Amino acid sequence: MDIKEKVSQIVAKLASDAKLMAKWKRNPTAVLEEYIGIDLPDEQVNQLVEAIEAKLKLDKLGNALGGLKNLF
Repeated sequence: MDIKEKVSQIVAKLASDAKLMAKWKRNPTAVLEEYIGIDLPDEQVNQLVEAIEAKLKLDKLGNALGGLKNLF
């Protein structure tokens, strides 16, 4: 399993599905395990959740900065 690719896929899915994003906010571990179809050890799940959260924040920041360039 290519972790980087899975993270990107999950982020894209979360960004396009508001219901899934709400479910993610309530229980990211359950969403992650459901999406990949594997029950991972807690340590691996936590690392993936952190990676996905970081990517979501970066994407959100990128969108905000993109909007700023239109002001100038």
